Amino acid sequence: MGIVRFDGGQIDRAILKKMADTLYHRGPDEEGFYIAPKASPSDNGIDVKRNTTCASFSHPAVGFAHRRLSIIDISSGQQPLCNEDGTIWITFNGEIYNFLDLKRDLQSLGHVFRTNSDTETIVHAYEEWGTDCLSRLAGMFAFAVWDGRSDRLFIARDRIGKKPLYYHMGHDCFVFASELKAILRFPGISKRLNLTALVDYLKYLYIPDPKSIYEDIFKLPPAHYLMLENGQIRIGSYWDVSFIEGNTLGEDECAEQLLALLDQAVAGRMIAEVPLGAFLSGGVDSGGVVALMTRHSETPVITCSIGFDAPEHDETGMARVTAGLLRTDHREFFVRNDFVDLVRRLPALFDEPFADSSAVPTYYVCKMARQAVTVALSGDGGDESFGGYHKYMLSRYENMVRSIVPWPILATVKAFCLAESIPACRRARTLATAAMTDPARAFYVTNTFISDQLLNAMLTPVVKSAINGYDPFEYTAAYFNRSGTMDPLSRMLYTDLKTYLPGDILVKVDRMSMANSLEVRSPLLDHRVIEFAASIPADLKIRNREQKYILKKVFGRLLPGDVLDRPKHGFTVPIDHWFRNEMKL
Repeated sequence: MGIVRFDGGQIDRAILKKMADTLYHRGPDEEGFYIAPKASPSDNGIDVKRNTTCASFSHPAVGFAHRRLSIIDISSGQQPLCNEDGTIWITFNGEIYNFLDLKRDLQSLGHVFRTNSDTETIVHAYEEWGTDCLSRLAGMFAFAVWDGRSDRLFIARDRIGKKPLYYHMGHDCFVFASELKAILRFPGISKRLNLTALVDYLKYLYIPDPKSIYEDIFKLPPAHYLMLENGQIRIGSYWDVSFIEGNTLGEDECAEQLLALLDQAVAGRMIAEVPLGAFLSGGVDSGGVVALMTRHSETPVITCSIGFDAPEHDETGMARVTAGLLRTDHREFFVRNDFVDLVRRLPALFDEPFADSSAVPTYYVCKMARQAVTVALSGDGGDESFGGYHKYMLSRYENMVRSIVPWPILATVKAFCLAESIPACRRARTLATAAMTDPARAFYVTNTFISDQLLNAMLTPVVKSAINGYDPFEYTAAYFNRSGTMDPLSRMLYTDLKTYLPGDILVKVDRMSMANSLEVRSPLLDHRVIEFAASIPADLKIRNREQKYILKKVFGRLLPGDVLDRPKHGFTVPIDHWFRNEMKL
């Protein structure tokens, strides 16, 4: 987190300290500060002076604060961290998995390293390549670099959005942090609601970037950087994923290459100087990750599963089978009555409206894992890259019907299937309605949770006037229509990779893991895995009725058939039972 002032004022260390204190959970091991120019001789910030040419009040004042969760180079990787002459400083949240390779390259170019941390690699990479350093980083990250040579702030976020980054641009200052709560500790920040963000939330159950719930605070989107110079900001994109199918490998060769990429991604995420384990559900993705971990671990992998007393929501039985096969050091936790207190805490953990109920079991599995490890690997990302969600199958049927059944026949089916109480009629009407709808809007309907009609009925005239005709469909349509392909599945996968994954799934995992001071790493979200998955034909992702076909072919060598063949079981909770019982008012 940090502050840049360009009004001639000084950085108040006490404010930086208050901001840092709000994020203690993200880094309980150490704190550090960098302030330049120093506010006064009594300032207790980090005792590093900038060059005299940079210590004038004609230059912007900058203050960085950092909370550290020590994982790599525990003894000497303290932040904020600088280059050799103290002209470039960084505060960094995340991990760079290829930092050893980058370090060797940079040393060959003459750079001198004082630590063994991945953080210092970013400093020298920026020195050498400027903003182009981003294309060389493989990892999850949100960082800020202060370039004292040019009085420039450079902040960036990883390609898929594993690590969060919020910012506020005022008329005399720029403030940034990993969570909203830290920015709100800065004096004078308005809490005026962004009403279009509220409308988005009612539709999507999360608030999409670049908005936050507040008008004056924004999220830096994934795969973007922001440059602050001369009191002006410039935002740019540095990466995108292409679904133009350029992969000419046969099925077996494709599986071999995918296995190699996954194995490399898992191995890279096992670098740590602290205990490491994994989440294990009863599904293919987490099971495959754990199976690959066993290849690179000399001791049994620590695995953690979460369960419920309700059988339809419980995956511990299948997770137990996988754990036994892979001979892991397995732990289980069952969510029972104590979840009510957690639900009351969730607003403070998320800072803005967020309604994914699986946040509850995610919190508990992170809490359980933190008792044994500091880093846990997860299976997140397999569904969005390889076609794992049931909605992709439904949309596939819609597109088949849309392409072969004339519109008048669909209209007739829709008109005659009015008996909502008869399941067959309800399904036929729903399918006909979807097939009569533009594909982008049909996917929007699938991906949202209340109808536009209900949304319109919920909004007061004052809110409708304030949002001035805003349509939340614009968010989905913008990605669906720019995917660069006409393949229906690829358009949906691209949209979810850009919206649902970073806006919902990764927000949930980040907040719940950081609430327990646990780092979660996701090999399936390695950008090289995502790019490879995007390049292969859609029928290797969904073949007939088999979803995640190629991924199952790869993990089929490592997992029992029962795991591969079982229907997809989302990370669901018995929320209807909770509302009728423990949470009933």
